[in-house]
Amino acid sequence: MVIALENTRKWIKSRKGQQILICVGFAAIPLFLLFLFTYLPFGEMVKFSFYKMKYSTPVDKRVFVGWKNYIDVFNRKDCFGALKLSVYYCVGAIIQLILSLYLATILSFKVRGGNLFKGLMFFPYLISGIAIGFIFKFFYTRGFVFDTMLQWIGLNVENLPYWLKDQRINNWSLVATSVWRYFGQNMVLFVGAIMSVDAELYEAAQLDGANKFQQFKNIILPSIKTIVTLNIILSITGSLSAFEQPYVITDGANGTGTYFVVMNEIAHTSQKVGLASAMAVILLLIIFACTILQKLFFKYIFRDAESEEESYEAKRARIKAQKAAAKAEKKALRQAKVGN
Repeated sequence: MVIALENTRKWIKSRKGQQILICVGFAAIPLFLLFLFTYLPFGEMVKFSFYKMKYSTPVDKRVFVGWKNYIDVFNRKDCFGALKLSVYYCVGAIIQLILSLYLATILSFKVRGGNLFKGLMFFPYLISGIAIGFIFKFFYTRGFVFDTMLQWIGLNVENLPYWLKDQRINNWSLVATSVWRYFGQNMVLFVGAIMSVDAELYEAAQLDGANKFQQFKNIILPSIKTIVTLNIILSITGSLSAFEQPYVITDGANGTGTYFVVMNEIAHTSQKVGLASAMAVILLLIIFACTILQKLFFKYIFRDAESEEESYEAKRARIKAQKAAAKAEKKALRQAKVGN
């Protein structure tokens, strides 16, 4: 026992022991806070999903209902049916990513006023989502900003739809708000990734006669595949959990109540905590499934990216060799002239 304590003291005083203790000490507090504010509440939420209860229901008065809350999520039209609205936001996310990737590709090269344009496009992301909701609530109101702008180009306000009431178009109006807010963030991420691509790869492609589209397809896209995959995963998961725009702009009225809006109403207005918890667990499982499917999909799409990158690496090496040979030839010519 004494020998073990002595060995422990020596280990603590050693350099390796102190490094481990410092790492554990710095990691302990963040891990404790992560457990306290993330994993513990999540575990409680999963437990609540098996009970019929309100926030104020005492522990001994909670009624265990098993899987009933999960079954109700699929049976109630206002619960699982609200996920259909995520299709609108998924379409908007695809448009948002295509637009941001297109602009990022252009702005990655020298463009006059490019930095100003990037700043202006990124600015909406810095604004609070609640503030953006109030801005667009008045923007789409009948006779206000958007209708006035359309009247400037000769359209009659009486022939225009109600952007937030007409169920044929109101969800698209909310999706446009979401695209306007987030595409600048995606664009900046794409710009950073594209600018990290080695410029000599473009030279190698030009020697092979590749046009701009072929350079984008064979150099830029494979080189930034990690950022593309990340942005798509974030956009799709964000589409499934859309909340701020429909909650602030329309309060979920006229068929705009997304899954999160309905879950918020069930949890805080109807006080059906068990049902709302079951909705949250189901949404988490759906997001996990979508993330895994997307990763498998992009792994298949970019399956040839590594071989393409290797071929361009070989071309880059060839260019360097050609440049070195040209320099050596020039140096030899200069030395020959000096000798003569």
